[in-house]
Amino acid sequence: MLVRYLATLNRGRLILWCYFIWYTVVLVRYFDPNPRLWLTSLGLALIIGVALYISTTSAGGAKVKLDSWQTFRLFLMPFCVSSFSALVKGRGFTLIFSPDPNEIILAVALCALLCGLVFMVKRGFRTPSP
Repeated sequence: MLVRYLATLNRGRLILWCYFIWYTVVLVRYFDPNPRLWLTSLGLALIIGVALYISTTSAGGAKVKLDSWQTFRLFLMPFCVSSFSALVKGRGFTLIFSPDPNEIILAVALCALLCGLVFMVKRGFRTPSP
C-alpha cells in the first residue's frame, strides 16, 4: 500500500510532505509542552480552516466538493504555521531556517531521501519499453 501511494504521489503532494518533514524536524528540536501554545494554534487552525474551507468550496459559481484529506489539510496547515511560528520565536531563525546548520541539513536530507525514494518507486512502476 505504501509503495502504491509513493508510486502515485504527484509533485504537489511530494512538496507538501517535504513541508511536513521540515515542520517535524523543528517540532522535535524545539518542542514546547505549554498547552497555551497548542490551544492557540488549534484555535487559529479552526478559525482559518473554516475560512479556507468556505473560500475553497463556495467562492466560485459552482460548489466544489473536497475529499476528506483536502479538508483535513485546510485545517492542518494553519495549525502547523501557527505552532511553527510560536516554537521558533526568539530562537534566531531567519524565515524558516534554523540558526543551526545541522538542523537545516537534516531537514533537507530527509526531504531528499523521500524524493529519492519516490523517484525510485516511480521508476520501478514504469512499464519497460518493447
